Amino acid sequence: MLANKCRFQIIPCITSTKRINFAIIFEIMADTSTEKNIITNRKAQHDYFIHYSYEAGIVLVGTEVKSLRLGKAAVVDSYAIIQQGEVWLLNFNINVYDQGSYNNHDPIRKRKLLLNKSEIKKISRATLEKGYTLIPLRLYFKEGKVKVELGVASGKKKYDKREDIAKRDLQRETLRKFK
Repeated sequence: MLANKCRFQIIPCITSTKRINFAIIFEIMADTSTEKNIITNRKAQHDYFIHYSYEAGIVLVGTEVKSLRLGKAAVVDSYAIIQQGEVWLLNFNINVYDQGSYNNHDPIRKRKLLLNKSEIKKISRATLEKGYTLIPLRLYFKEGKVKVELGVASGKKKYDKREDIAKRDLQRETLRKFK
């Protein structure tokens, strides 16, 4: 079990006496298998500068979780607001579960996000500034629970988006040249 979480490297080292010694580097790797992405908001990276990000829990009903396990959600036009000391996620679409009965959920309903009071205060101070908003960046399962990564973001102008596209193209070209 430990072998799956460890990595060994043997690196040759030349000392001052011109002898070759070997250094063994033992590295314990973090177990990232507990996180499983459901959906990511790729449009957010294109349209916003992300300044901070927070991990939040979300209050869901059973059919919503079953639908999320099938990957039936849309996070593109959703955003979060703070009302009366609580954070709410709006315009977040979780499709209706096909095998659900009359107890099925409303696809676009207001969903409560679970954060600490100190985090809510930091977020509210940041979003009170002009031009800042709170958007979901991704949705994922962590240890069997659904989590939302929220980002405090400010909108990009058109020329900022063009700069990002130009940087990506330049990186792609340099990678092609090195291959």
